[in-house]
This record gives sequence, C-alpha cells and structure tokens, in this order.
Amino acid sequence: MTAKRFYDWQTAGGTDDVMRLVDCLERADVAWCAIGGVAVNHWAQEPMVTQDVDFVVATDAIERAVSLLEEAGFRSERFDWSINFKGRSRVVLQLTTEDFYRDFPTRAVPADVHGILLRVASLEDTLRGKIKAWGEPARRQSKRIKDLADIARLVEAHPRLWDALTDELKRQLHPPIRTRTEPGPPGDQRG
Repeated sequence: MTAKRFYDWQTAGGTDDVMRLVDCLERADVAWCAIGGVAVNHWAQEPMVTQDVDFVVATDAIERAVSLLEEAGFRSERFDWSINFKGRSRVVLQLTTEDFYRDFPTRAVPADVHGILLRVASLEDTLRGKIKAWGEPARRQSKRIKDLADIARLVEAHPRLWDALTDELKRQLHPPIRTRTEPGPPGDQRG
C-alpha cells in the first residue's frame, strides 16, 4: 500500500481534500505552507498520520484563501486564532491566523508528505511552531504530549536542533545520539 493510499484510508478520503487545498492555493499563487504535524512528518524520520492539516498563508492573502477554499466546496468556520475548513473527509484544514506564523511561508520548502506534494514550513520554523504550541498552558494535556513527542521526533532526526530547545524541554527529553556526520559539543564521546 502506498503512503498516499494509507493516508487516504486513515482519513476517509483525506488525500482528495488536501490535494484540493494545495491546488487552490498553488493555482492562485498564494504564499502558504503546512505547519504542525504535517510539517513534522516531512522533517521527522517516521511519518505519523494526522487528521488535521494546519497551514498558514501570507497575512494579506487570508481572505482570498478563504474565498478560494469556499469556492472549491469547503465549509468554513471562524475561531479566534484560526479558520477551519471541512471537505468530504475526516481531515480538518486549519488556517492559522496568529501573527507568530506570518513569515513562515517566506521560508517554506517543497515536500512530499504521505505521497502528496505540498509546501511545508522550514525545519527551524517547524520546531519553533511546535515549541510555541507545547508551551501554551491552556492547551489540552493530550495535545501538549503530542507536541512534546513531535519535538522529540524532530530532534532525533536532526540532533543539531537540541541547542534550540528551552531548558524545560531539555529536562523532559533525552539528548539525541549524534552521528559521525553531525558532531556534538567538544569532548562529546557519542559520535
């Protein structure tokens, strides 16, 4: 089974919804990128299925993106920090409107996630976004635990990110094992 078919099976047809999102934004030349779990899946060693596709567009393109997605058949619902879209599958497309993510599309990279070609936040932005989400005290515990796991997945795949973690995160995670191609600090005997 291909990655795309597996994702489609797990999300009851989510591949089509995600591909329609990508098509709408790309055809209209909107600066955008996926963030959150989808971006983590690109940068981590092992992808995990997520039924939420968090994304951000350039601030001046938010209303245009909403119109495009509604014209493509998505139903929208507005919240304080996001606009959520529902298509025909279990996938929820969540357009984040927080200022924190405003510049992420300018550093986006092309990616293949679950066999779907799209744009994702840069590695450093993906980590920053996950640290921000994990640090929100009002966030549900189950979401914070998933954020911590996503941070661990990123650091395991890219040990150099360890230095970007807060002290609190470093107390909760184990330092990554560095490979010979990724040197650690002077005197580090692990590599």
